[in-house]
Amino acid sequence: MTTDLFPNEKKLFLLDGMALTYRAHFALMRSPRFTSGGICTSAVFGVLNTVLDLIKREQPTHLAVAFDTSEPTARHEAFPEYKAQREAMPEDISKQLPLMDRLFNALKITTIRMPGYEADDVIGTLAHQAADKGFQTWMVTPDKDYDQLVTDDIFVLKPGRKGGDLEIFGVKEVLQKWDIERVDQVIDILGLMGDSSDNIPGVPGIGPKTAQKLIAKYNSIENLYNHLDELKGKQKQNIEENRDKALLSKQLVTIQLDVPHTTDIESLTWNAYDTEALKSLLTELEFDAIGKRIFGKTFSAASARANVVREKRESEIQATLFDEPVTEKTISDVSHHYQTVNTSEQRAALIEQLKKQDSICFDTETTSLDAREAVPLGLAFSFEPHSAFYVVCPDNSEQAQAVIDEFRPIFEDESIEKIGHNLKYDLTVLRWHGFEVRGKLFDTMLAHAMKEPEMKHGLDYLSTLYLGYRPIPTSDLLGPKGKDQKNMRDVDVERVAEYACEDADVTLQVSKLLRADLEKSETSDVCYNVEFPLVPVLVDMEHEGIRLDCEALATYSETLGGEIEKLQNKIFEAAGREFNIDSPKQLGIVLYEEMQLEENPKKTATGQYSTREAELERLASKHPIIGDVLDYRSARKLKSVYVDQLPLAVNPKTGRLHTRYDQIWTSTGRIQSNDPNLQTIPVRKQRGREIRAAFVPRDDKHLLLSADYSQIELRVMAELSGDEAMLDAFRSGEDIHTVTASKVYKVEIADVSREMRDKAKTVNFGIIYGISGFGLQQRLNIPRAEANELIQNYFEKYPGVQRYIDKTIAFAKEHGYVATQTGRRRYIRDINSRNKTVVNAAERLAMNSPIQGTAADMLKLAMINVHRVLREGDFETKMLLTVHDEIVFDMLKSEQDSVMPAIEEAMKTAMSMSVPIVVEMGVGENWLQAH
Repeated sequence: MTTDLFPNEKKLFLLDGMALTYRAHFALMRSPRFTSGGICTSAVFGVLNTVLDLIKREQPTHLAVAFDTSEPTARHEAFPEYKAQREAMPEDISKQLPLMDRLFNALKITTIRMPGYEADDVIGTLAHQAADKGFQTWMVTPDKDYDQLVTDDIFVLKPGRKGGDLEIFGVKEVLQKWDIERVDQVIDILGLMGDSSDNIPGVPGIGPKTAQKLIAKYNSIENLYNHLDELKGKQKQNIEENRDKALLSKQLVTIQLDVPHTTDIESLTWNAYDTEALKSLLTELEFDAIGKRIFGKTFSAASARANVVREKRESEIQATLFDEPVTEKTISDVSHHYQTVNTSEQRAALIEQLKKQDSICFDTETTSLDAREAVPLGLAFSFEPHSAFYVVCPDNSEQAQAVIDEFRPIFEDESIEKIGHNLKYDLTVLRWHGFEVRGKLFDTMLAHAMKEPEMKHGLDYLSTLYLGYRPIPTSDLLGPKGKDQKNMRDVDVERVAEYACEDADVTLQVSKLLRADLEKSETSDVCYNVEFPLVPVLVDMEHEGIRLDCEALATYSETLGGEIEKLQNKIFEAAGREFNIDSPKQLGIVLYEEMQLEENPKKTATGQYSTREAELERLASKHPIIGDVLDYRSARKLKSVYVDQLPLAVNPKTGRLHTRYDQIWTSTGRIQSNDPNLQTIPVRKQRGREIRAAFVPRDDKHLLLSADYSQIELRVMAELSGDEAMLDAFRSGEDIHTVTASKVYKVEIADVSREMRDKAKTVNFGIIYGISGFGLQQRLNIPRAEANELIQNYFEKYPGVQRYIDKTIAFAKEHGYVATQTGRRRYIRDINSRNKTVVNAAERLAMNSPIQGTAADMLKLAMINVHRVLREGDFETKMLLTVHDEIVFDMLKSEQDSVMPAIEEAMKTAMSMSVPIVVEMGVGENWLQAH
């Protein structure tokens, strides 16, 4: 059966994220998938295939995925032993959960997590509410519990295995499967039989078949107890003695339908995935076959070239380190001295040794991948190759805190350099346990990312590459992957100690080799002056968080809801009928067939009319309905993705919102914000800007301060190109867009119109990104001849820019990469391609990357400077957020006159430049007022 048998065009598919993740992982237990760097990808691979197959076969109009959270639920309150016997999540699955989030982001499928509620409760609630709105809903899950939710408009869709047929369960199929008269009787059967995996007791001795027969006969658990006299023997005794368990179990297996969510069901429209993000993820995870299936031969060729480049570079590196072909060694092949530290006397002796070192390597063993929630199991230290110490932390949290507190003098000693791999994680763990790590840092992950940006950066991979040594696999400690896999707490301490010591030892050895290479590769500046010093800055900012006015967002959500309804009515009036605006198919029919706004409208690969934003914007002048549709989409997205979701990200312990920053997420060096992503809040239009009004100071004694670099990429362009006309424009203090308009239109500055300036602004920023005459024509909706003339006049008046472009492209063709002022590299693989289209794209990347990258480096240096200035000046003002070229602060009102000039100067002098740097600053009672 397929969903094509159901005519409703509003087809919502709700994915049970964790159930599908487990199913996919264990389906590949006999032949698990790993990347060449040793990262397990079985679950991601299986879930991706399931989703792609679902989209291809069923063509959903709406999609979402729900995941469980770690917070206790009402079931735990009713029955503390609920799921108590469940094994800890296998590490190979937990490590894939961040990848799963990236996957659904790339697929542009909304991810829903509701603390205090399980995924089945969220899905059940959404499914029933969607039915009330005219949707037909498919709950995609292998979990039998969902059978209780089926109605005439709600179905269970069980994915087929290995490409097999999907199984769809409607009311008829559920009744046949359980041999019952009503769907809700599934709950009674589940309650009677219990569930050992969730520790739901049920009635002892009652299995699935007996439970089915009893409910088929007596209709419900409650009615069964009204007819106990009809039962006999041991069965009667068991049922009679376990009345409370039976009724409790029924309560536990009942899926809630009243979860207080904030998800706008209509906003779950699915149109297409994020091409670039999905390509990048597939390449990283080495899913070449899937990439080729989705994107064709171009993906396969690009992936193959990347692998060839990586393998060639691996061979080059190993040729400089080893005289003979590498034979991987393991811990049993190498003499080593690893010590377990258990007693206070042993810890004191180790601390005395550590105090004498100029540099130490350390690593934390913890209970969680979330550094804010992680509890330390132990600390590993190494300061000599093949030697390390593992300090055991007690299970009791207070005692564990006391142990790590003993090492506070070491971590806070400015004179001792700290080495680690992905140090931001370890520093964050310690920050949330009450102290800061000070002194110079050396991070092997960051160092390698700067030196070899195209390669992998995992520690096991670096160990194999640089040392010819394969570290202990996690599975050696925890056992084979699967439901019987151990938890790290259950592993013998000596084995954990060996594992942790080896990590610290290997990191120390790798750091020595990388340290020597940084100077040779001219990447020492970006490491020592930018990326390493930025780590503690980001740790402090993440820990600080920002206050969110959730009540204001709730009010704004209601306002947006009203605006959405008004826009919907305007669209219906213009169309002459009601239809599903979120359905691309229905919208296309209205715009192109009924209203005939385009003679030859574009179509998608599936034959539907294209209603993509870019296509609608091109048609905006043809009818007001287009503007209303774009407005409607914008409001819906704002409400569902930001206004209703941001309050859920507030940390219940601190009452503040804590984002997470990543230094090497982007190839340009830009800092990436995640969980939640605060950099994608749209601010070009008033609706989006209103979201910023909900970001507020910590109390009445503070204001929010925004400090923003003005036109930084254009100023960097002027600096790198050395173009005198452009430099003079900035030095004069004239508006650069007005000056450019004067030059490209060949008029006096006083005669520049607003329209001229706006077009010149597009040219200014377009040139940075290598815009063509065709691209400018499309962007400005002007004749091609005018677009070409504007670009020609631009290069005539700013000849230094053309020289910069030519010089940069020539460098890239010769060396295969370009670099920023600090030495951050970006390799341009296709710069010498024979394909003209490919090489044109590579040339645009080559000319733009040093500009974007230098601007990114400048912001990072500014943050380092400001962090230092605030600390040295004993200011109470705190740095909270960074978004693009802006930094946001919680500013103490009494410090305003002194701290603002200090911050401005720190930002203006972050990088030595001849072009004037302007920092625009504002203060307010919220982020909107301040910006």
